[in-house]
Amino acid sequence: MKTNQIKVKHVQINGIQIDDTFAEAFNMRGTRVLVTALNLKWAYHAANAMTGFATSVIGCGVEAGIECELSAEETPDGRPGVSVLMFAMGSKVLMQQLETRMGQCILTCPTAAAFAGIESEEQINLGKHLRYFGDGFQTSKLIRDVNGIAKRYWRIPVMDGEFLVQETTGMVRAIGGGNFLILATSQAAALNAAEIAIEAMKQVPDVIMPFPGGVVRSGSKVGSKYPKMFASTNDAFCPTLKGLTNSELSAEVESVMEIVIDGLSFEAIARSMRVGIQAICNLGETSGIKRISAGNYGGKLGPHHFKLHEIMGDKLA
Repeated sequence: MKTNQIKVKHVQINGIQIDDTFAEAFNMRGTRVLVTALNLKWAYHAANAMTGFATSVIGCGVEAGIECELSAEETPDGRPGVSVLMFAMGSKVLMQQLETRMGQCILTCPTAAAFAGIESEEQINLGKHLRYFGDGFQTSKLIRDVNGIAKRYWRIPVMDGEFLVQETTGMVRAIGGGNFLILATSQAAALNAAEIAIEAMKQVPDVIMPFPGGVVRSGSKVGSKYPKMFASTNDAFCPTLKGLTNSELSAEVESVMEIVIDGLSFEAIARSMRVGIQAICNLGETSGIKRISAGNYGGKLGPHHFKLHEIMGDKLA
């Protein structure tokens, strides 16, 4: 039987240990789309469909999520809506996924419209090709913004009236894979802490947590004993494997949850991690949370390192 090998610097916040480690993230390309509708109910229907099956580039091609709600005063057409962020490993994949999801999820949704949500010199298609669905009946209009820049919009006839969509949106360099791990004495404790962290992190702009409910239980490592698998279960953090592998878990830890963050900047991801970790630490050690850690591969996966002790800074004791 292998013994647990836990090598951490013991620093705490409110009795919860913060490991001296870092989350390792990688470069991505990102975009934002503003989806509006007759009301928030239908805006969410459209956005939820658009961001479905978009948790991880490992199997989905793209990682996407709803960033925030938008009031009628914050949208181009004066209707309520939501902001959607999408991330991919390369420009080509992001462009293909955006067009596919626009056509299948936004064009089809009653009363929905879509607009560019980010400014950038690099532009990717939003409605440029979708206009052909109008079969020649589509019309366009150029409108100059407050800076005098002309932007093209398409009006595509559909059975409930018209689908209004901006021709393009911006694409920017982004970061994916920011993360932290919640180590707890029970599954219930870990999940409760994760839910509280997610609610706090949703208030931070420019980030999404793309997994179901913002939480992933199947954290992965690079590589596998099976040649065709390039990722497999993170056995060092699996409670049932404590005696079978080089575990990172002490005896009292029985459940681990991971929160993964994609963002438009390093600062946004770091800010969301700080907010989420602090929300968990506010629960105190009686909550069943023992440690906060992070997933990395020794710096070999990506160039962006989110060091937990630096992120939490003045909160550490």
